[in-house]
Amino acid sequence: MPPLPTEIFVLGLSVVLLIVQLFLASVPTTLELGGAYQAGPRDQPRAAKGVFAGRAARAFRNLLETYPVFVALALALVVTGRSGGWGALGAEIWLVMRILYVPAYLIHFPFARSVLWFASLLALLAMLARLLLS
Repeated sequence: MPPLPTEIFVLGLSVVLLIVQLFLASVPTTLELGGAYQAGPRDQPRAAKGVFAGRAARAFRNLLETYPVFVALALALVVTGRSGGWGALGAEIWLVMRILYVPAYLIHFPFARSVLWFASLLALLAMLARLLLS
């Protein structure tokens, strides 16, 4: 079997990150609000008041804001035969920055968190440049 393009390998790893962040956000919320509420229809919205649960949920929502763009770019690079180079490097940097973003958000590293977010955005731009300019 031929090796996977870097962008597809990183895409697979990004799914692991997505699942980990989903659990980091949902488990503390379920513990705080109770399983019955979480399993119910949630007609009366309630928010978790715990600091960890709130930060984990916000970090997860932040991932979801750029995740579709990352997935689209990774797939587009491979489908168009433009994988590798700046696209692959951008994918790797995006994933590393997103992984580092989680503890930076959870332990409240305000400026580091912003730098990590900006670096992940630049990584997406590198992927876009590889797609459009190659």
